[in-house]
Amino acid sequence: MKSLTWKLVLPLTVVSFVTFTKCWYVDIVDGPPEEIYGFPLPFICSAWHTSLAYQIFVLPFVVDFLTYFSFWFLIIYLTNKFLRPINFRWYVTAPILVLTGFMTAFLVLFALNPDHIYTTTREFDMQIISTDYEFIWQDDKQR
Repeated sequence: MKSLTWKLVLPLTVVSFVTFTKCWYVDIVDGPPEEIYGFPLPFICSAWHTSLAYQIFVLPFVVDFLTYFSFWFLIIYLTNKFLRPINFRWYVTAPILVLTGFMTAFLVLFALNPDHIYTTTREFDMQIISTDYEFIWQDDKQR
């Protein structure tokens, strides 16, 4: 199971974490209406001090990532244990690992922006107006 974790569970976690999310359209107390992203907890939103910067909340990010990892680990573990042993050839594993490598490199470059604000938790109150599930983050919605 250890090799399946590195070759399948972790790549599926990264790919699904990047492509599937929940958009929370919220009214921030003493602030502008905002779109916050993350599933099951919102962990990223636009920064208010400059454009093209984000506020990233680390604790909800870790909870979200562990939720995705636990989901894929459980699916792969149960499939491998009870349905059918999973054995991949290199030509199936290699594209998944390359895609995951590109996504991880992009996320690292994204995280290195010095304008981003990193906090452990959200430091503002909000009221949820609406929610929506999305494949790949989109900022082009008109509300």
